[in-house]
Amino acid sequence: MGSQRHEPGPSLDTTIGLDETAGRVVRVIAGYLGGRILQSPRGQVTRPTSDRVRESLFMMLGPLTGLRVVDLFAGSGALGIEALSRGANRVDFVEPDRAARTVLESNLASLQLEDLAMIWPLQLPSGLKRVAAVLGEADLILMDPPYGHATARATLEGLGEKGILKGGAVVVVEHHAKDILPQDTGSLALGRGRRYGETCLSFYRVTEPSSGP
Repeated sequence: MGSQRHEPGPSLDTTIGLDETAGRVVRVIAGYLGGRILQSPRGQVTRPTSDRVRESLFMMLGPLTGLRVVDLFAGSGALGIEALSRGANRVDFVEPDRAARTVLESNLASLQLEDLAMIWPLQLPSGLKRVAAVLGEADLILMDPPYGHATARATLEGLGEKGILKGGAVVVVEHHAKDILPQDTGSLALGRGRRYGETCLSFYRVTEPSSGP
């Protein structure tokens, strides 16, 4: 992971290339699926969001009952599945990597969540336009983009464009402490944030109503 490489760096729940993270066990923390184990992609390595960070994230979000959620850079689906376990009505997962999608499909099937989810094989941020209708209905967007890369900022900027998200929607970005994100971008304004070692959570909210068609 040299500083001169221009590939996406590691993230907490998306596919990466660091052997040191192999063998991590991912489980659902709370809700009606609490304790269930999730698979990780074979042949590729993931760095799952730690239980501590994931638990803190969802405690800060509060009740999710009935919410529409979008999980961007979904990886194994741990964040979105956690949201479903805690009462979210539906989750749309966006994940470009085929191996990760295969595992995500298996996780959803084993937990009998297929009717509550959709998987989109899209690159980000360019793929945001393909899920514009889904994003326009979302109450909560979860993002775990690659570390040390412009993808996080570019995706945030895309989400902040006028008419993409509805008023009051919340975007949570999980990122490395060295990745500097904007205070505001378009309709999104940065609110609270938390740091856990090298991991940060940044919470954005749409501060103006959407004006889509």
